[in-house]
Amino acid sequence: MRSPGPTDGGVTTPGRQTAYAPADDTPVFVISVAAQLAGMHAQTLRQYDRLGLVSPQRTRGGGRRYSARDVAQLRAVQRLSQEEGVSLAGIQRILELENHVAALRSRVAELVVELDAARMASGHRIFAAGPAGDIVAMRPGQRPARPLGPTQALALWKPRAR
Repeated sequence: MRSPGPTDGGVTTPGRQTAYAPADDTPVFVISVAAQLAGMHAQTLRQYDRLGLVSPQRTRGGGRRYSARDVAQLRAVQRLSQEEGVSLAGIQRILELENHVAALRSRVAELVVELDAARMASGHRIFAAGPAGDIVAMRPGQRPARPLGPTQALALWKPRAR
């Protein structure tokens, strides 16, 4: 088995052994530690788990294991409940909407990558005015040929109303 490195959560210091720093979603805290970190009672964490506000991972024996991300979410739930006066049902809806927004942002990023790839594959064309005043298709970075002598050409551009 290899030791963790910089790409999988380990921290390397020259001349020292590699220290392990878990990712934010790695379940490492038992319920008592997570409750202490979140400033709550363990029974509150159990209730939030039953309501689906926080979903810690489970061990084979059924024990809850909380990640740093879970603890941060517990703190957010506590803040919304105590400082903002939001009901638990309202908090649940807020969390659902935040998860939905995150999923949509991720999908938009995927679609942008797909669109860029499709544009590159299709040879995304640009149109320009040629030397005779005609419309010619150009590749990105390509310029139309310039007339050799002086010209009396005039270009008129009318933007479309939106």
